[in-house]
Amino acid sequence: MARYSVSPLTVDSLVMHADISATIVGDKNTEFSGITQDSRNVEPGDILCCVRGDLFDGHQFISEAVSRGAAAVLVDHVDESIESSVVQIVVADVRLVLGRIASAAFRHPASSLKMIGITGTNGKTTTASILGSLLTAHGASVHVMGTLTGARTTPESIDLHAQLRTCVDSGVDHVVMEVSSHALEHRRVDGIVFDVVIFTNLGHDHLDFHGTMENYFSAKRRLFASELARAAIVNADDSYGNRLLREASIRTLSYSSSDLSNVVVAASNVSFSWKNLDVRLPIGGSYAVMNALAAISAASELGIPNERIVSGCSSVQTVPGRFESIPNDEDIDVVVDFAHTPEALEGLLISAREITRAGLIVVFGCGGDRDNAKRPLMGDIASRGADLVIITSDNPRNEDPERIVAEVMAGVEVNRALVSSIVNREKAIESAILGAKRGDMVVIAGKGHETTQETNGVMSPSSDVAIAAAALRKRKEKTK
Repeated sequence: MARYSVSPLTVDSLVMHADISATIVGDKNTEFSGITQDSRNVEPGDILCCVRGDLFDGHQFISEAVSRGAAAVLVDHVDESIESSVVQIVVADVRLVLGRIASAAFRHPASSLKMIGITGTNGKTTTASILGSLLTAHGASVHVMGTLTGARTTPESIDLHAQLRTCVDSGVDHVVMEVSSHALEHRRVDGIVFDVVIFTNLGHDHLDFHGTMENYFSAKRRLFASELARAAIVNADDSYGNRLLREASIRTLSYSSSDLSNVVVAASNVSFSWKNLDVRLPIGGSYAVMNALAAISAASELGIPNERIVSGCSSVQTVPGRFESIPNDEDIDVVVDFAHTPEALEGLLISAREITRAGLIVVFGCGGDRDNAKRPLMGDIASRGADLVIITSDNPRNEDPERIVAEVMAGVEVNRALVSSIVNREKAIESAILGAKRGDMVVIAGKGHETTQETNGVMSPSSDVAIAAAALRKRKEKTK
């Protein structure tokens, strides 16, 4: 939540261009030249947006902002203690209008960009990466925004629109953005009308935030209305996707595995036939096929010719932490993947089983301070899908990692697979790789591209890719 400079704008113009209902207390012709949610970053002439959050209420820091020279504050009630020279923009709920306010403050940058939004439980990052590659191959200047580019999948409203303004100013013409359910619930993407939106799927995740699958779906569905999008590409193979196809209020097209033929899946590449065209991508795993199909369908909707789509697919780069194959000459396959939901883990293991030459080993854990109902579900899926399971730690945050492991173990079905637990993630990965036999596949799931492990508020360096590479070197030394 940084502070950003903006071209000077009057408070009255801001409210008018944001198209919100607000009461202005003070001189409506007051100009501001910066915007932030953080009172510590306020500079003279800024507007402070006071959001009520889970831990802090921005209204509590108004006096600090005023002492730093704030020209205006965006609030949900009139504060009589504020000096009259500071303008108060009073709305019913600051969070619900902040997207529109930020868009107006940065002169509506999204309107100068071709905007593509991708939502769903799994596959957003890979789909975004593939689509970005297709657009680039077509000659577009593309910025991909999501899990791999920031602390949040979808940035907070002010950060988001500031990034879009930077895109416009630097000559970018297309933005491909992952849109999370949290962002939709908190209205972060308000102020954007996406040219195309994509729905990949909906699975068990984030119920600690949404409470129920219906609430989770309702948050996702917000993206498929005329206020936020012009056209949609929806996965018809997903049950919630079928609901969207029936309920979306915008032009909606579907994609399905039935659109494809001659599908071939390997650890490092996939190929298939689509519209009588032969498509090949240098990324592995069966669910990469559906992610590619989503991206291809969106590219076609955006007017990219089929021959450009095919050539663009061949130049796609490996997506970090998404069925990422770790090269080695030990005659074992090692794959690192971000799968951290029941559906994603199940899909990952099905895909791995299809291509493994011998046994299938999986190392995974569940994060702390997150939806704990999925833990035994993932234990059950792992014990059904792999031959050997090692349950370990995965960002325990403020929870006891031993307890998390025990909750995962509670879902394990005996006699399905050999199951053990090693809480230390590095040791768990090393044990799996050192113990693998020739032809085995080791799947390391949960953290993917992440390079840290969070324990009791402390972020420690931890990369599954680096740990796996080190274990492979150790294995090589032992076999000399």
